[in-house]
Amino acid sequence: MKFTNGYWRIREEIDPVYAVEYYDSEIKNNELTVYAATKHMGDRGDTLNQPMLTVTLSSPMEDVIKVSAVHFKGALNLGPHYEVTQQGGDFISITEDEDKIIYTSGKTSAIIYKGMNAWKIEFKEGDRLLTESSYRNLAYMKNKETKKNYMVEQLLLDVGEYVYGMGERYTPFVKNGQIVEIWNEDGGTASEQTYKNIPFYITNKGYGVFVGHAGDVHFEVGSEKVERVQFSVCTEQIEYYILNGRTPKGTVQLYTELTGKPALPPSWSFGLWLTTSFTTSYDEETTTSFIQGMADRDIPLHTFHFDCFWMKGYEWCNFEWDKDTFPDPEGMLKRYKDRGLHICVWINSYIGQKSALFDEGMEHGYFVKNLDGSVWQCDRWQAGMALVDFTNPAACKWYEEKLERLIDMGVDSFKTDFGERIPVTGVKYYDGSDTVKMHNYYAYLYNKVVFELLERKLGRDKALVFARSTAAGGQKFPVHWGGDCTATYPSMAEDLRGGLSLSLGGYGFWSHDIGGFEQTASADVYKRWCAFGLLSSHSRLHGSTSYRVPWLFDDEACDILRKFVKLKCSLMPYLYAQAVKAHKEGIPMMRPMFLEFPEDLTCETLDKQYMLGDSLLVAPIFKESGEVAYYLPEGKWTNYLTGEVKEGGKWYREVFDYFHLPLMVRENTILAVGNNEDKPDYDYADGTTLKLFQIQDGVQVQAMIPDIDGREAMTVSVSAKDGKISLQTEGGKNFTVEVAGHPEASIKISGNQAEIEL
Repeated sequence: MKFTNGYWRIREEIDPVYAVEYYDSEIKNNELTVYAATKHMGDRGDTLNQPMLTVTLSSPMEDVIKVSAVHFKGALNLGPHYEVTQQGGDFISITEDEDKIIYTSGKTSAIIYKGMNAWKIEFKEGDRLLTESSYRNLAYMKNKETKKNYMVEQLLLDVGEYVYGMGERYTPFVKNGQIVEIWNEDGGTASEQTYKNIPFYITNKGYGVFVGHAGDVHFEVGSEKVERVQFSVCTEQIEYYILNGRTPKGTVQLYTELTGKPALPPSWSFGLWLTTSFTTSYDEETTTSFIQGMADRDIPLHTFHFDCFWMKGYEWCNFEWDKDTFPDPEGMLKRYKDRGLHICVWINSYIGQKSALFDEGMEHGYFVKNLDGSVWQCDRWQAGMALVDFTNPAACKWYEEKLERLIDMGVDSFKTDFGERIPVTGVKYYDGSDTVKMHNYYAYLYNKVVFELLERKLGRDKALVFARSTAAGGQKFPVHWGGDCTATYPSMAEDLRGGLSLSLGGYGFWSHDIGGFEQTASADVYKRWCAFGLLSSHSRLHGSTSYRVPWLFDDEACDILRKFVKLKCSLMPYLYAQAVKAHKEGIPMMRPMFLEFPEDLTCETLDKQYMLGDSLLVAPIFKESGEVAYYLPEGKWTNYLTGEVKEGGKWYREVFDYFHLPLMVRENTILAVGNNEDKPDYDYADGTTLKLFQIQDGVQVQAMIPDIDGREAMTVSVSAKDGKISLQTEGGKNFTVEVAGHPEASIKISGNQAEIEL
């Protein structure tokens, strides 16, 4: 939302009220309240007929400072409100002198200056300035034409400071110069709209800003004042949190401590998923032919997904199998489960008028209502569809009961599609929620209801949704996928940008439609996407109007898919350890390069490659020629697929066939490789091969190998000195050791120890 006409002038319809100078303050229960005058206070008469802004500083946890600025305190501030952690402990101090007040949380301070006509809040770590709000930044804006009022803040952008995040955004990865609206829409991956809007950004200076307003937040990232990040909300109050994790990775971790860490997905979910696609024609014979076709070609398959038309058209959602195409769903699911498959089915939160559940929901008041008490309906997706009101506990229970029958039938997971087409005008919720705030927050409640049902039915460590929409905090309910992409290289690249942006909001697990959703990929694009997809946290073949089984593209596609599925299964000891890290620490599995290498300036703008966990660098190929340009940070890097060692600190431009790509292993890495290439869930600590990559003298390296439930099963410690490597393990059995690049190395294993001479 823009309020100015250039730097000097305000738009004609806007009447601005700026924080001009400090007037007074008070301290209560570790909160500092500052009263900001909106004109210079020359004498007592200046307090008359003038608005005032009330600014309150508090701290929910160490190194997090919350700022709340209010114009009219008595205005309604209805929920929903984001859930944030309140940490106990003594980490807050407040000091004051004649010039300033310093509010400190941990090592992070907010300094409020008291000078005349000199309103300023500086946010610092020691003497290091993170950002600040000062002249004509904090404001209350009144639109004289629309009668809408806004609270606005503008925070300083330093020279060379880049802004990232704000959800799964497909626009350029660095957000400087962009207008970002935090408003969930079903816009595909080729627009500035997105399904997953998160009002949280981080910068390459290592701090982050979370705007704690669940509604329509507008960001101007250097796009109104080029030296400021502006955010505004149509309300009488704005609140934001300054998070100082000192590094980008530390700040993402701190944000997940504030808003929630992702649950740990079950190990089986990391295998290959295959779907029916969306509007294709299918029945049990079709789906069985896909499953058998994969088996005939020795392509491991682990989850089968039934998309929308497992239910009859016009009846989404009735949660009943279409008996014309699936006459024996219980028997079919048992047959598929006997093959070792897990089952996922598509759902959404909309109930079409033809659904048998419509009358039931209408009778009991389970739907979002119009102001007159009638049911809100529309024809945009399903004819006469209504919207389940998840603010109504009885509606939640009713919805869960319908899904519970499917879980009892053998369904392991639900694809929680949609959740973005949420009305805001002329409607009301059971609990009286603010309808604008509920537009985005609805997705959080929707996924929470489904995820927690799966937890109760299957166990805390077995729950998994496959979600499209989300809101801040939704990272607690994985997994999320990238929505409706197109079967082209540009769309493949924009999908990756979106996933990397989303990861910065604490989303540890992310997937995308291998081969593209809309249109049908060329065999070339499909094969390249298979490599990218199997080197993502979760891997799903899915399309819209055409199938995604590899033999429909060409014979080589089967070989490519087989290779990368088996590769991923073999890497599961490493990958699941990284999943555990995402769960415990909030550090995403798929990471932008600058998150892992914040001191490397080249990494600050990279968006066509990523780190897969701590040690693997992946550079997908986005060209038919097979050419890829990629950058390696300092150190020695080994291509896992070719064995070639490269020096870091430089760019490389190479051409790869479909069976290879830059999958680079960082130096000083213990890469645990499992003894099973056919499934993702097996005993990772039995028969493990510990592959050592470029262990440097004087370095000590450790690795953890989990069991399939995420518990520590084996630890490995390695040190190197004078060309000799010592290795020691705890737990595990029948391990072997390999030293990358040294097939002739002398390896002596005795019990849980190994001595290696190169």
